[in-house]
Amino acid sequence: MKIERVIISGGGTGGHIFPAVAIANEIKRRNPDCDILFVGALGKMEMEKVPQVGYNIIGLPIAGFQRKLTASNFLLPFKIVNSLIQAYKIIKNFKPQIVIGVGGYASGPTLRAAIFLNIKTLIQEQNSYPGKTNKILAKDVKKICTAYEGLDRFFPKEKIILTGNPVRLEMVQIEGKREEAIKFFGLDSTKRTILVIGGSLGARTLNESILGDLELIKTNDVQVLWQCGKFYHANLNETFSREENPTVHLNEFISRMDLAYAVADLIISRAGAISVSELCLVEKPTILVPSPNVAEDHQTKNAMALVEKNAAVLVKDTEAKKILFSKAIEILNNENQQEELKESIKKLGFPKATEEIVNEIELVISV
Repeated sequence: MKIERVIISGGGTGGHIFPAVAIANEIKRRNPDCDILFVGALGKMEMEKVPQVGYNIIGLPIAGFQRKLTASNFLLPFKIVNSLIQAYKIIKNFKPQIVIGVGGYASGPTLRAAIFLNIKTLIQEQNSYPGKTNKILAKDVKKICTAYEGLDRFFPKEKIILTGNPVRLEMVQIEGKREEAIKFFGLDSTKRTILVIGGSLGARTLNESILGDLELIKTNDVQVLWQCGKFYHANLNETFSREENPTVHLNEFISRMDLAYAVADLIISRAGAISVSELCLVEKPTILVPSPNVAEDHQTKNAMALVEKNAAVLVKDTEAKKILFSKAIEILNNENQQEELKESIKKLGFPKATEEIVNEIELVISV
């Protein structure tokens, strides 16, 4: 089925933007002449990230409800109405065959306008616990592509297709890259490696857990490859002594995640939807420390979807500073547990998720 004109809407975080771009890239791979337009929220990161990868984007003045009393909450109804009117005009002018929602503020008014105009629609839900926007839209869209089982609790069962999350395949292609990774990061080839990733912005709890357990790391013949995040790097770089802690390798951001995954013997990570999807394809023993600072506590729910299948170990954010690295060392010293975790997590990966989502887009258009 030839795809000629598509709108993809949503964003707010990398967890929404990266899947959206992966879907757009696969559509373009199959249909090089396809015209793809993104619709995002003004002031959100998609307005910067999407043009960087070569796609056009239009911003809506939509915003979320703030829990504390602010002037922006009083303006919210006007922003919603304004965004709906603008989305209506964008769709009328662009004339897409389909509008795809990936979650986030902008997808609400954009898909609502598409439904009103009788344009075909599809949403892609990344998390095991759906966001409010997708829950509201679910009854009116044509198809819902999900990454986790059991979402018929929230969505009409007949609309759900279990596809997995689109991931950047270059991030998870790790076969045969260990030696390259050791050289790239300047690691010791004789030591076991713990990879700690708290997202591009960083995670205070994970960073403080490392600082609190430097002696434990030193005495257990392990090294830590540490992505601390841009919010924390400057301070850590001043206070953290590389000379005193040669087995801890501090990085603001790791650009070659494929090499980081390749060299890791164990991974400690937050439990964002896309991170979890990547980890299922990497197939390494994993400890998940869900962020408590996310809507609906969805990271804990993402983590539990793995933990309940013995595919990862959960450490609560509130307990991480006390037990995180002792738990990591315990797993590294237990080969049977490592093998069980690897075998379980690889069963949950969806290596062809992006292709399957675009297959569904083609089906929706063709009907």
